[in-house]
Amino acid sequence: MVSQPEPRICAITESLTEQNEMDQKYWYLKNCDLFSRLSASQISHLESRSVSKTFDRGGVIYLPSDRNDSVALLARGRVRLYHLTNEGKQAILAIMDPGEMFGELSLMEDGSRDEFAEAMEKTTVILVPREEVQSLMAEYPDVALGVTRLMGFRRQRIERRLKSLLFKSNRERLVHLLVELSAKYGQQTEDGVQIGIKLSHQELANIIGSTRETVTVLLGELQTEGSLLIRRRQLIIKQLSRLADSVDMAAPTLPVPAAPFAPRRLSSSLI
Repeated sequence: MVSQPEPRICAITESLTEQNEMDQKYWYLKNCDLFSRLSASQISHLESRSVSKTFDRGGVIYLPSDRNDSVALLARGRVRLYHLTNEGKQAILAIMDPGEMFGELSLMEDGSRDEFAEAMEKTTVILVPREEVQSLMAEYPDVALGVTRLMGFRRQRIERRLKSLLFKSNRERLVHLLVELSAKYGQQTEDGVQIGIKLSHQELANIIGSTRETVTVLLGELQTEGSLLIRRRQLIIKQLSRLADSVDMAAPTLPVPAAPFAPRRLSSSLI
């Protein structure tokens, strides 16, 4: 017979796990650009009202029919936001990385969500009640300005996507996306600029409003031309400046690699 652990040991373990989760919540909230100027007591209050949830890959964080009652801060993992078209296909709106906030429309609109949020890998999200953020916006101009900037960035991203869909060919849209991915996730290697996020051909198609078959053909063409190297679902840009010039974009300057688990500052979410 397998012996059961003593109840008191389990209680201590659960208590330590809960305390660790609370410490992590505090750390992520404090290092979020939006709340960075709040006092320790204000962060503690925000932490006590927030809920931390972990989702496995493919886990749905919220649905369009869910109540619009919280703002989400991504602590770990990666999340995609998307709509479903009338044909049932995904139209990816954005890919969120650690330190970024999403679901911010809850601060301005009552009712239900208008998009899907899904974990792309094991993900931890901190859900902050919207009334708490609204209260901070009313009291602190910096918080209100940060929320306004965030919404402005998201609007710019949507307008850029719409212009791309309306006026660019499938190839131009794909190249534009590859350059943006290089700017956000690119790492310089001996073979070229390696994009540090693995996306399937279908996911790339869902972002640029195309089909998986078309994306596969275009990626093959870019590889034949010597502009791209595809290795085990990993994309390596061989001629980044040339690709950027072909769609009238400036070649991005690659960022310095961030320290492990370091929170990212408020971002416009290039995708």
